[in-house]
Amino acid sequence: QVQLVESGGGLVQAGGSLRLSCAASGRSISINAMGWFRQAPGKEREREFVAAITRSGSGTYYADSAKGRFTISRDNAKNTVYLQMNSLKPEDTAVYYCAAAGTSGSLVRSSTYPYWGQGTQVTVSS
Repeated sequence: QVQLVESGGGLVQAGGSLRLSCAASGRSISINAMGWFRQAPGKEREREFVAAITRSGSGTYYADSAKGRFTISRDNAKNTVYLQMNSLKPEDTAVYYCAAAGTSGSLVRSSTYPYWGQGTQVTVSS
């Protein structure tokens, strides 16, 4: 089993920045790619892909809404993945979830990831 714990969420004004962290424990050696998804208010049945990164860190993928503003990175020595979010907008308000995948698959699909954190709230005020 793999456990994921997110941190770094909070309240920020539009145009501000936040850095989310996700620490993995347990059988973290089995983790391949890691990703960030978000769930906006009123969209409880939909988890939107934000960004993903391969095990080596050489491959990164972003949703169009995140390109140019968000950066995903990972520190395998610390079993931690980060999401640096800049130029935040009110529409970025959501619960952000970290996810880990043990096998290959489409990194933009939530079904690829069997392991999930509990989520961290990001609120961007206008």
